[in-house]
Amino acid sequence: MAALFVTLAAGLAQAEDIQFNLDVLDVADRANIDLGQFSRKGYIMPGDYSMAVHINKQQLPEQSVSFYPPEDDPKGSELCIGPGLVGQLGLKPEVENQLSWWREGQCLNPDSLPGMSARGELGTASVYISIPQAYLEYAADNWDPPSRWDEGVAGLMLDYNLSARVQGYRQGSDRRDLSGNGVVGLNLGAWRVRADWQARVEDSSGSFASSANRLDWSRFYAYRPIPELGAKLSVGEEYLNFNIFDSFRFTGASLLSDDNMLPPNLRGYAPEVTGTARTNAKVIISQQGRVLYETQVAAGPFRIQDLSDAVRGELDVRVEEEDGSVQEFSLSTATIPYLTRPGAVRYKMALGRPSNGEHSTTGPWFGAGEFSWGVSNGWSLYGGAIAGDDYGALAQGIGRDLMRFGALSLDMTQSWARLPQEGTLSGGSYRLSYAKGFEEYDSQVTFAGYRFSERDFMSMGEYLDALAFGRRARSSKERYTITASKHFRDLGLSGYVNYNHDTYWDEPERDRYSLTLSRQFNLGRLRGLSSSLTAYRNKYDGVNDDGMYLSLSMPWGTGSVSYSGSVNQGDVSHQASYYDRLNERDSYRLSLGSNRGGTTASGYYNHRGDIAQVSASASHQEGQYSSVGMSLQGGATLTANGAAFHRAGAQGGTRVLVDTGDVPGVPVRGHGASTATNHFGKAVVTDVSSYYRSKVSIDLNAMPDNAEAIRSVTQGTLTEGAIGYRRFEVVAGEKAMVKIRLANGSAPPFGATVINGKEQDVGIVGDDGDVYLSGIRPGEEMTVRWNGEPRCALLLPEEWPEAGLSGTSLSCRPLTESVDKKVASGEEAPRAKAPGRVVLPDIGGYQRLKISMAPGGGAIGSASPAAPEHNEGEHRADAVPTRSGTESIW
Repeated sequence: MAALFVTLAAGLAQAEDIQFNLDVLDVADRANIDLGQFSRKGYIMPGDYSMAVHINKQQLPEQSVSFYPPEDDPKGSELCIGPGLVGQLGLKPEVENQLSWWREGQCLNPDSLPGMSARGELGTASVYISIPQAYLEYAADNWDPPSRWDEGVAGLMLDYNLSARVQGYRQGSDRRDLSGNGVVGLNLGAWRVRADWQARVEDSSGSFASSANRLDWSRFYAYRPIPELGAKLSVGEEYLNFNIFDSFRFTGASLLSDDNMLPPNLRGYAPEVTGTARTNAKVIISQQGRVLYETQVAAGPFRIQDLSDAVRGELDVRVEEEDGSVQEFSLSTATIPYLTRPGAVRYKMALGRPSNGEHSTTGPWFGAGEFSWGVSNGWSLYGGAIAGDDYGALAQGIGRDLMRFGALSLDMTQSWARLPQEGTLSGGSYRLSYAKGFEEYDSQVTFAGYRFSERDFMSMGEYLDALAFGRRARSSKERYTITASKHFRDLGLSGYVNYNHDTYWDEPERDRYSLTLSRQFNLGRLRGLSSSLTAYRNKYDGVNDDGMYLSLSMPWGTGSVSYSGSVNQGDVSHQASYYDRLNERDSYRLSLGSNRGGTTASGYYNHRGDIAQVSASASHQEGQYSSVGMSLQGGATLTANGAAFHRAGAQGGTRVLVDTGDVPGVPVRGHGASTATNHFGKAVVTDVSSYYRSKVSIDLNAMPDNAEAIRSVTQGTLTEGAIGYRRFEVVAGEKAMVKIRLANGSAPPFGATVINGKEQDVGIVGDDGDVYLSGIRPGEEMTVRWNGEPRCALLLPEEWPEAGLSGTSLSCRPLTESVDKKVASGEEAPRAKAPGRVVLPDIGGYQRLKISMAPGGGAIGSASPAAPEHNEGEHRADAVPTRSGTESIW
């Protein structure tokens, strides 16, 4: 009857204060019903809560918020938007000056912003704030203004990439090598401290026996964002990351405008590396001796696109084949024309001394700077300078947005250098860059550039090499670069071309061409076929390395079968393969083929685990060699909120630590990848984009049967290198319908709530003490609350019936038993707040109280079941003299 009445009354009531007509209930029901939490729509009891914050349609990470009674309504409750939360709203500066406050400046008055509204919702543990867009700073899809950026929490990180391989050859010799690289990091506030390492262990036997062991700490540095300047401050060992001047290593400090802080549509692009592996191979990408990227690839064309967009200058690519052969080539990364938004200025500054891989400085002090100014809607001016002892360079240029015809830039750099062997040299370098997307033709010229340098022109890197080796070497003359793509949608054909041509004043020219054509099509009843053709030429030190690779694949069962053929330096090979995915984490490839040396067989397996990504490969060529390899990529992140091992991500990069309390095995998704919380309820989501609103969620479809998530999605924007912390309230345990009885045999009031040890609401009491509990565990202690106060403790049995706890009756013991424990230990209850007045906390109703006043004003007490008439409220008692003090008995 009571449940039906409450449901109807709550559904019909529309006013803010909901009135319940208790006359329809019998006397017993009226005396045992708690409707406090239903009497006001959306009412939240005053106090502090951990909630997610939603601003319009955007979500901020979970944080602590408070609810207070309004000054004109002591029985009410209103959300307090404190200064910290106001700082995350993204208000325009002129709007912040108009704000008014209540509760002595602790809480924002929403009426100070017409049209603003705010409310809390316990069911979703969320705060919803609506603000007219006119009051807010610029925001874009998946991008927040700087006021909402999250620096993350303090913590340690260790990221690694390990690779091992054993090769045996026909001559009886063999080779074993273990290599790795990674980053050790420390986050403190906004600072990111990093140390890069790389190691290699080699051992070979036979006629060319040798061994080598090396561990290098290749770089020590620290950085932090400066959001007010839209820039990144770095100190330590780093590489000059300028758009105009070539990169070189130095020790010092730099302040750079960070394009990553801009909305995504205004950011730059990252370089990519393409090539073709003749066998299962290891690809190592390095710059000036420092390994930037290392991975194992299967035979065939590869395309590496996840390099950092901070990489500039020339990259060295090494492809180590399983048969012992090595491909080496250089790739010049390019930048799109240096254009800046109208009225904006981008800048970069650096100060320090050039250094080498042994952490020693190798050149004079220098200062460098560059800028780009958006003059108008179509024009940009840019320039820069490097100045140091015996070396200087000055650059200036202009960029033009040609609208439908693309973007173009032209610049000139003049250098002066004094060398001990050659005296003073002066020369110029001229560069033309172009980029254009031809949407109407489904084409994209990602970059096209030409650069000519006079004989006596020297970049800072060339000048440092001349000082170190006593002579000039590899003096650049001309460079052509183009990267373009084209889609022929009617034919289902796509084309991609990359061309690099470098000439030098004193060395042979170098060329790299690559062309890839791919097509998807149907052939009769055969559906979903795909083909690809890649042709390339690497011309390095006067030697041509030409090759061609053809592949054809088609679905077969749950996987696919494919044929590939390749031609390289006159060697023709054929290979048939079967590829399949066992699940979303595991895949494998089996291959059988032939080449000039005989029959080959190989296998490749990849597993994306929660704590690491593992790949293994094996191959054998008849009468030639056998090879087995394995790679392991992963990391570990440790914070005060917890720690977890995790699989690979950008080394030293941004990540999110997910906390589900002590609930293990909770599936978590983020950035297209899934993982699960470990034994301690922790997981790390890697590859989180910096300055980009990222979403982490719980996969509700894969949740364990005994777990429920109060909230399953959280969003936020993290700064570069941050360790984000996201906590999900997850209730885990069994479910049961039980009956609750108080010490005197009666039931708690209808509407009372059951709260577990994590302060999570796990049930509401119905008629005659019936309650459906969720997330319960043997031996767990819970609290039953009504009238806004905890009243009794519910202790679940350690041993449950085989059929479960449903249908059983549970006793709710008085909370005053905690006072008995104080009496037994001789402790005193709280002292009087006013003369002659003592308040004992946690005293439930229906208790017979014995209170003793100790000398000095303290009080101790005990409780025992009493008659029902001694129930709720505050009670007074007259003191009775005793030998030990005064005593009052109810």
